[in-house]
Amino acid sequence: MTKDFWQEEIETMPRKQLEQLQVERLKKTVEIAMNSPFYGPMFKERGITPESIKSVEDIRRFPFTTKQDLRDNYPFGLASVPLEKVVRLHSSSGTTGKPTVILHTKKDIEQWADAMARSMYCIGLRSTDVIQNTSGYGMFTGGLGIQYAAERLGALTVPAGAGNSLRHLKFIQDFGTTALHCIPSYATRLATVLNENGVDPRETKIHTLIIGAEPHSEAQRKRIEEIWGAKAYNNFGMSEMCGPGVAIECKEQNGMHIWEDNYIVEIVDPQTLEPVKEGELGELVLTTLNREAMPLFRYRTRDLTRILPGDCPCGRTHKRLARFQGRSDDMMIVKGVNIYPIQIEKVIMEYPELTSDYLITLDTIGDNDEMTLEVELVQLVDDYAYLQNLNKELSRRIKDEILITPRIKFVPKGSIPQSEGKAVRVKDNRQNH
Repeated sequence: MTKDFWQEEIETMPRKQLEQLQVERLKKTVEIAMNSPFYGPMFKERGITPESIKSVEDIRRFPFTTKQDLRDNYPFGLASVPLEKVVRLHSSSGTTGKPTVILHTKKDIEQWADAMARSMYCIGLRSTDVIQNTSGYGMFTGGLGIQYAAERLGALTVPAGAGNSLRHLKFIQDFGTTALHCIPSYATRLATVLNENGVDPRETKIHTLIIGAEPHSEAQRKRIEEIWGAKAYNNFGMSEMCGPGVAIECKEQNGMHIWEDNYIVEIVDPQTLEPVKEGELGELVLTTLNREAMPLFRYRTRDLTRILPGDCPCGRTHKRLARFQGRSDDMMIVKGVNIYPIQIEKVIMEYPELTSDYLITLDTIGDNDEMTLEVELVQLVDDYAYLQNLNKELSRRIKDEILITPRIKFVPKGSIPQSEGKAVRVKDNRQNH
């Protein structure tokens, strides 16, 4: 371990060598997955065997896997090892149907902890840090995923869990927290609670925030950094892959390095499922390379991103993903126009008078789609003319961005309902939705 790398040999591995490692691990993963009731028959039908894998490009012979496949084979239909070798499962809530279940062996848990510890080290966290985790513990992977990694790093961990902002404030002050893991919307909400209780977030010992799980704009990240007086690093994870620790920005903050010793990365057109040219926007598709209990092949993440061309000055050779532009399945089609909430957020973040909390409501009025955008004001303003001008300007800016004019309502700070998990940004009440 050197000053800048957790696992220098792997993190700076020449591309050719890294691809060779991927081929070896793909062969091993295929061998394991042949025992899966789901993949086994599929591989047999397509003539996929470990021996048939010659290069990373062979991944295109594999079928895509979707979230629906996980639901259809609930609970253990994708297991590739006997259940007695499984030490943990994580699951989605399943409130809208069958949940998705992900299984882990002891080795899987260790590999996951190591990948996230590598991510933490990459952004400058060390064993001397005090890392406070605001994610829920339990079925949600953000709790235990961060916990095990911080322990692997040797840091003092504060497993505070979700909610109860006053308790978070107490812990930050009493335990000398230096790093915070939270979703972007909660980073701004918690800073507000600190300010309301006479504590300037910039006066705490926090120097690093790990943010992720919600699409957020660069402007929102900058605002988080400003209000905390700390660096905020974008982190990507999903429970289907393991949880946090799939990809993270390095100190250069110019895209998230995705750990290619653990994943094969593809970017495809969401409609045709054909690969896009390097640098073009498309849907991220991932294949696990270092997992025993439940390997997944060509998993459609629904996240829209692109691979950034060129080398990173940090010296890591693993590909970099651009900031996510939303998801192929949370795209709104309004009056025939494809819109992502993040496009609207980008515009909102240009205005210091507005908080980062907003709600888009879609209704059918007559035969037309109507969009209402509620945005919170940082402070209540009595100046009617000023608010009218702000409304007009914001409306024009959003129309320039999405080609549609929303009806804008300014609301007092704190009036948009907050959820414990990811922020709810869109409410679609349309009749044919």
